[in-house]
Order: sequence, then C-alpha cells, then structure tokens
Amino acid sequence: MSDEDLKALEKEVRKLKRLSQEQASILHDLVEDRLPAGYEDLPGIAQQCYDVCKAWAEASARLEAAQKVAS
Repeated sequence: MSDEDLKALEKEVRKLKRLSQEQASILHDLVEDRLPAGYEDLPGIAQQCYDVCKAWAEASARLEAAQKVAS
C-alpha cells in the first residue's frame, strides 16, 4: 500500500470517527431530551449510530493491518 493510500485510509478513519461521535451525540440528545415521547425515533437513530460505528471499526482494522504491513 502506497503512502497516498495510507493517508487516504487515515483520513477515512478520522471522518468515520467524527461521524460516529456526531451520531452518538444525536442518540444522547434523544435519550436526554426527547424520551419517552420520542421513542419511535430510537430504532432509526440507534441503527445509524451502529452502522457508522461499525464502518469506523472496519476502517480502523484495515488501517491497522496496512500500517503493520508498511512497517
């Protein structure tokens, strides 16, 4: 993997981490401010949070593997 590929993967991991933090904040706001009345929003928001966290974990694992190969 080239240096450019590694940098692109690092950028992807940072972006996904930021998105996961944003989704966690949305979920937190729902729990703190809108439950129990907003209960119908819970499955969708939780799924979005799960999906972006899973994408981050997968990208992080690819980055870690690529960094091991590169060193």
